[in-house]
Amino acid sequence: MHTTACKEFYANLTVFIYKKKDIARSRVKGVEIEFDSMKLASILDVPGHTSISEYIKEVWKESKYIKPLEITRKFANNSLINVARRVHSTEMKPFQRFVHFVVMKNVVPRFEKRDTTSFMDLTYMDHLVSGRKINLPRVMIRHMAYVISVKDHELPYGDWITMIFDAFDVPLVDKKGEEPKMYDYFEETFLAICKLRRENEIWWIGSGENRRRD
Repeated sequence: MHTTACKEFYANLTVFIYKKKDIARSRVKGVEIEFDSMKLASILDVPGHTSISEYIKEVWKESKYIKPLEITRKFANNSLINVARRVHSTEMKPFQRFVHFVVMKNVVPRFEKRDTTSFMDLTYMDHLVSGRKINLPRVMIRHMAYVISVKDHELPYGDWITMIFDAFDVPLVDKKGEEPKMYDYFEETFLAICKLRRENEIWWIGSGENRRRD
């Protein structure tokens, strides 16, 4: 991550939230940057028109795919729970902790409260383990909007923001960026416990025709 350029990006960031389209605008080193979710999808080379893009901080609304109580029971591994609530990582099985880490580091990144899920974490975790797609670019834009609205929040998406800089030809002196921290890694033994398999440097969930690329 290019820390100085990333801080400038967020310092100058304005996000416009609309019913069907969100737009992010910023300026870094004199270069104007503007993108919506489809433009961001193109930059990151990920799908930009998939189903879920809800950004829910505290209130869980039940819908076709979001069943708060069922999701709580699933990730707390306790069918006797009778009220939807946050789930602590100690209640999760290894693979569930891995999925929580993926959501917390990539989908809606944060540094604080890393051992406890938010309602939003659980919603995205459930989508991932169920094979339902997330509109990541739109979620990213809405998370960016949240970050600039509060104080003392970790600046998310550093490596992906570097891809945005490259797409808009932002002149960066240091192209190397920062190395991942130790807590960004999982030992292979833990991934094996999660029943992830590595083939040709790619980690897979499951095996044979039922496997999914991680």
